[in-house]
Amino acid sequence: MMTPVTKASSPIIEVSHVYTRFGKALVHDDVSITIAQGEVFAIAGGNGSGKSTLMREIIGLHVPASGTIQLMGIDSRGLGQMGAQDIHRRFGVMFQQGALFSSLTLEDNVAVPLKEHTNLGSELIREIVALKIASVGLPMESAVKYPRELSGGMRRRAALARAIVMDPELLFLDEPTAGLDPIIAAGFDELVLQLKALLNLTVVMVTHDLDSLWRIADRVAVLGEGKILGIGTMQELARSQNPLVHEYFYGPRGRAARDQYQE
Repeated sequence: MMTPVTKASSPIIEVSHVYTRFGKALVHDDVSITIAQGEVFAIAGGNGSGKSTLMREIIGLHVPASGTIQLMGIDSRGLGQMGAQDIHRRFGVMFQQGALFSSLTLEDNVAVPLKEHTNLGSELIREIVALKIASVGLPMESAVKYPRELSGGMRRRAALARAIVMDPELLFLDEPTAGLDPIIAAGFDELVLQLKALLNLTVVMVTHDLDSLWRIADRVAVLGEGKILGIGTMQELARSQNPLVHEYFYGPRGRAARDQYQE
């Protein structure tokens, strides 16, 4: 069950007047959003709307042409510099399709952030990794398997275990349920909510999965034509008069998802 977010919640991310270009193509045209601590905030929109690019800008992997992004009070443009390890330890990222290293076992994949950002001993790392693997519902015998030996749903859970292995305050999920069947996707959504409550996480999720949006998002920003077309709860967006937002929520899939989750 989603946790209500009050107006008193302190902002953890502030995106202000961001413009992004790839060559002559304008991807973001004056994009601004504020994300409150403790919420599940989703960035939605059609293919090519710049959802994943915006996430990459927030975590410092891409620098916009202009505008500012504050992540936990830090300018995201400085996240790629030396000395930014402290802020990197405070957020975890699950990239699209999991992005596991094919040459590493599941447990070695999950251990990567601990080896990169801490001086913990190998025995303690193994203990932490085992706890995280268990926390995402994977059997311990899967720890010695390689990504190619895991199902799609198991690979996503392994990637999620890696994203939370440092006990972050903030979790980024890029298309976490893309390509999963509805039952496995629903189970993954429920796992995200459980971990959010357990670890006191703020979750930022990039997705076009309408079922996930209805199931777990506190607020949603809809991107299109380079702009924020609408922002609010799913109930608020479903009543939007913007024709592009209306089309997104009132297409056949949008109607089915809305009818299933609205009271």
